[in-house]
Amino acid sequence: MPAPTDGLPRDRLIPAVIAVCLAVGMATLDTAIVNTALPTLARSLDTDSAAVIWVVNAYQLVMLATLLPFASLGEVLGHRRVYLGGLAVFVTASLVCGLAWSLPSLAIARVFQGLGAAALMSVNAALLRFIYPSKMLGKGMGINSLVVGLSFTLGPTVASAILSVASWHWLFLINVPLGLAAAVMAFRNLPRTEPSPHPYDRTAAILCAGLFASLTLALTSSAQGGAGSWALLELAVAIACGITLLRRQAQHPAPILAQDLYRRPLFALSSLTAVCSFSTQGLAFVALPFLLQHQLGHSQVATGYLITPWPAVVALMALVAGRLSDRYPPGALCGLGLLMLSAGMLALALLGPGAAQWDIAWRMALCGAGFGFFQSPNLKALMTSAPAHRSGGASGVVATSRLLGQTLGAALVALCFHLSSAQGAYVALWLGCAFALVGALASFMRLTPLGRGAQG
Repeated sequence: MPAPTDGLPRDRLIPAVIAVCLAVGMATLDTAIVNTALPTLARSLDTDSAAVIWVVNAYQLVMLATLLPFASLGEVLGHRRVYLGGLAVFVTASLVCGLAWSLPSLAIARVFQGLGAAALMSVNAALLRFIYPSKMLGKGMGINSLVVGLSFTLGPTVASAILSVASWHWLFLINVPLGLAAAVMAFRNLPRTEPSPHPYDRTAAILCAGLFASLTLALTSSAQGGAGSWALLELAVAIACGITLLRRQAQHPAPILAQDLYRRPLFALSSLTAVCSFSTQGLAFVALPFLLQHQLGHSQVATGYLITPWPAVVALMALVAGRLSDRYPPGALCGLGLLMLSAGMLALALLGPGAAQWDIAWRMALCGAGFGFFQSPNLKALMTSAPAHRSGGASGVVATSRLLGQTLGAALVALCFHLSSAQGAYVALWLGCAFALVGALASFMRLTPLGRGAQG
C-alpha cells in the first residue's frame, strides 16, 4: 500500500490515531509511573533506594541513546515497520517486567522496554504527518501533545491507583492488553511510507547511542556531586563519539544527528525552543514537590492537588493551540506561550510562607496555560520545517529534544540542591524562568527573515 498523498481516509484515520496515541501514551507513562512505585519496589525486591533507581535510569538512558538511531532506521525501513517492531518489543518487555523476580531481572527487562519505547517515540510524529491531511495537522499535533502531556503528568496518580488495588507487577502488566489492542489497529490502519534509498549506517547508530548515553551519564554524575573524574571521562567519551559521528556522516544525505535539518534556521530554532521549554518543565516538576512540602509545609496529598492545575490546563490549551497553529504562525503562538510559562515560573519562585492554596493554584494554571500553548504549534513547526522524506529525522529530534530537556532540567535541580539544600527549589524555579525566556526569544526569532531563512 503506497503512502497517502495527503492523509488517510476517515475510516482508517481514527483507528490509526488511536493506535499511535495508545502506544505513545504507554511509553510516556512508563517514564513517570515507576517513580511513584520505587519505595514499593525496593521493599518487594529487598534492595536499597540507591540501587532501585536503576529501574528508572535503565529505561530513560536507553530511550535517549536510541531515539535518533531508530528514527534513522524508520526512514530506511519505513516508519510503520519500526513502529510495529517497537510495539512488539515494548509489550513483550512489559510482560517480562511484570513477571520479574529480582532487581537485575527487572532492570534488564526495563532496558528492552526502553528500546521498544524509543522505537515508538522516534517515529510517532513522522507517522502523524502521513496520517493527518495537511489542513488538520495542527489539530493532530494538539491531540498528540495532549496525550504525551497527560501521560507524563498523570504518571504518579495512575501508579497510586494501581498500587492501591494490586501489586507493583500490574504497573507493567497493564501494558500487555493495551499494547495488543494498539498492535491490531496499527497493523490494519497505519500508512506505509516510501523507504529511503540509502543504506542504514550501523556504525553511526552506535556512535550516536554512545554520544547520548555518555552525555546523560555525565550530566547526572556532575549534577549529583559525583566524582569529577568520572563525569569528565563520560563527557570526553560523549565528545569523542560526537566528533567521530559528525565526520563520518559529513556528506551523508540523511545523517542521524540531522545536521542537514539544523542548517534550516526554522528547524534549528524550533528544536532550541523545545529543549528550553522541556528543561523548564523538568526543573518545575522535580523542584515543586520539595518547595510545596519542605518550604511551604503542605502534605504529600495536598502537594498532588496543588500541582494538578498545571496538567489540567495543559490538556485544555493543547487542543486550542493545535487548532490555532493551522491558522497562525507557530513562532508567535509558542513565544506567547513561553512568556506565560516564564511569568508563571517567576510567580512560583516568589511564593512565600503562608501562601494560600488559591494563590498557588493560579500560578500553576498560568504555567500550564503557557506550556500547553507552546507544545502543539512547536511540534507542527518542527515537522513541517523538514521535507517529507526527512520526516523520520525530524520525528527523532522531536522526541530527543523533549527527553534531553527533561533530563537536563532534572539534573539541574539536583545541582541546585547540591549547592544549597535550603534554597535549591527556589533557585531551580528561577532557572526555569530563564530557560522559558530563552525559549520565547528563540521562538519569536522564527518570525524574522533570519529565522525563516533559506529552507534548502
